[in-house]
Amino acid sequence: MKIQDLLNQKVMIMDLKATTKEAAIDEMITSLTKHGVVTDYDTFKTGIMNREAQMTTGLGDGIAMPHSKNAAVKEATVLFAKSAKGVDYASLDGRPTDLFFMIAAPDGANDTHLAALAELSQYLLKDGFADQLRGAKKPEDVLAIFDAQEKQKTQSAQATPVAGQEFIVAVTACTTGIAHTYMAEEALKKQAAEMGVDIKVETNGASGVAHKLTAKEIAKAKGVIIAADKAVDMARFDGKPLVNRPVADGIKKTEELIQIILNNQADTYHAQNGAKNEVRDEKLTAAQAFYKHLMGGVSQMLPFVIGGGIMIALAFLLDNMLGVPKDQLSNLGSYHEIAAMFKNIGGAAFGFMLPVLAGYIAYSIAEKPGLVSGFVAGAIAASGFAYGGIPYAAGGEKTLALAGVPSGFLGALVGGFLAGYVVLALKKYVKVPRSLEGAKSILLLPLLGVLLTGFLMLAVNIPMAAINTALNDFLTGLSGSSAVLLGLLVGGMMAIDMGGPINKAAYVFGTGTLAATVTNGGSVVMAAVMAGGMVPPLAVFIATLLYKNKFSKEERDSGLTNIVMGLSFITEGAIPFAAADPARAIPSFAVGSALAGALVGLTGIKLLAPHGGIFVIALTSNPILYLVFVIIGAIVSGILFGALRKEK
Repeated sequence: MKIQDLLNQKVMIMDLKATTKEAAIDEMITSLTKHGVVTDYDTFKTGIMNREAQMTTGLGDGIAMPHSKNAAVKEATVLFAKSAKGVDYASLDGRPTDLFFMIAAPDGANDTHLAALAELSQYLLKDGFADQLRGAKKPEDVLAIFDAQEKQKTQSAQATPVAGQEFIVAVTACTTGIAHTYMAEEALKKQAAEMGVDIKVETNGASGVAHKLTAKEIAKAKGVIIAADKAVDMARFDGKPLVNRPVADGIKKTEELIQIILNNQADTYHAQNGAKNEVRDEKLTAAQAFYKHLMGGVSQMLPFVIGGGIMIALAFLLDNMLGVPKDQLSNLGSYHEIAAMFKNIGGAAFGFMLPVLAGYIAYSIAEKPGLVSGFVAGAIAASGFAYGGIPYAAGGEKTLALAGVPSGFLGALVGGFLAGYVVLALKKYVKVPRSLEGAKSILLLPLLGVLLTGFLMLAVNIPMAAINTALNDFLTGLSGSSAVLLGLLVGGMMAIDMGGPINKAAYVFGTGTLAATVTNGGSVVMAAVMAGGMVPPLAVFIATLLYKNKFSKEERDSGLTNIVMGLSFITEGAIPFAAADPARAIPSFAVGSALAGALVGLTGIKLLAPHGGIFVIALTSNPILYLVFVIIGAIVSGILFGALRKEK
């Protein structure tokens, strides 16, 4: 896709008059509306402002890329605008913004806006390119600058490598697959040219894999650079010197990465026999590796928990609405046929929770060969199979007290790590002839992994079941001060980093307790977690409402969008405010979140759903009181944040 195909000369603004962020956005949307690109001004602006509320699109260096994929857009368009004076756009570097690219994409446009963002990111990294745009006088000049740059890019791509040049290959990828993927590509290519090195960079972006490396190119390369924040296809690099770093290093530490390959300092990557431990965990401490592998499992597990958990919760709600006789309360959730349908469908999804958690923890550690062993470990944790309690025809009844008792979330967590490292050891120590390497990966590793992991889990399940049972009994019996303290702790954790490791730890703990208590009316811990997570965005709204003189017009508008985010249990809505003023915002948010969690614990309110905010409020044991506690926490946090914040 050529960015010139989306740049519309008619909508360009060569002398933007606005001096504030929202005024600049209004001026650009007005141009799009006036020329028929956008059919509904308010709808499109809502989409733009919602994106800004997540994080500013002011990238720094005087450049901003506001964008929205929106039902009000008639045709995919990129609006270019430039300002002579500069605009206070709340950019990441805090400096004024003078170059704007507003990207408008219609619904169903196959991620046109992501492709446009990626293309623009590559161009804007070129030396002097932004300055050329600043000097453009007419819309025709802007298109000419892009055409000239594209021609130069094509010639560069077709250039014949200089004889004797070292050749290396690289892969770049970021979690969203937008700007950083292509910024790292451009930075690596630029640095390689300066060092006299020939390089080919594969990008794993939002629109798919581009410039895919061939087997011939990989074989020819002196080494491989992986600059990625997500999983990429690694097996093809077996036997090659390889350095693996975050995508940020591909932008900022390009010379260091290339020099490691040139100096023969990179470890050799082994996709199958594991002669060296996983290169991809280079530079990670034990704690960082643990968190990475855990989140690898949790991110895959959560959709099953959320989908299945809410379906089961709706089954209880339906039975309550339709009425269940007192003598049939033990069948609540499956007394009426429609409720039973919801419960069985939800139960099917929920039943995959533990195998998926363990499976993808193992996958994160040992790649694909670890997946089957991890799933088996999770299934054994869910079933409770253990030594002394495996039923068989001649053995009679189970004899061990804890046999058949599921070890739950904790058992699956331990099982996932166990499976991953068992398979990793097998990959390293099981040697076969080169001709049998294929059979090793599809036959030996799955068979031996399942065998060893399975028998080890039969032993692990016994202590883990005991711990899990004790924890569940403790949580079920929570009342008074113990419930208050636990609610205060998990509620406060939700506001510390709002989507980071501490927030995720509290949320994962809450969903783990929900799995064990969903048949008993829900989890107090899950209720405290959700209450704590709803507070920060709502606190932002309250602070911007009560202390208007301390917030800009754009921040006050963003405060309005935080109402929806807070009520929807999207804690991340408060991140821009926390990032801009962490010393005042984070403690303020934590106090209100902890208070809301403590109040929930004090009154023993239970929640049946793992997510949903206001939309699942009916699934709490006391909806009105629960909402009151969330509002109290938000008011306390909002007043604290507003009072501590300095005036503009």
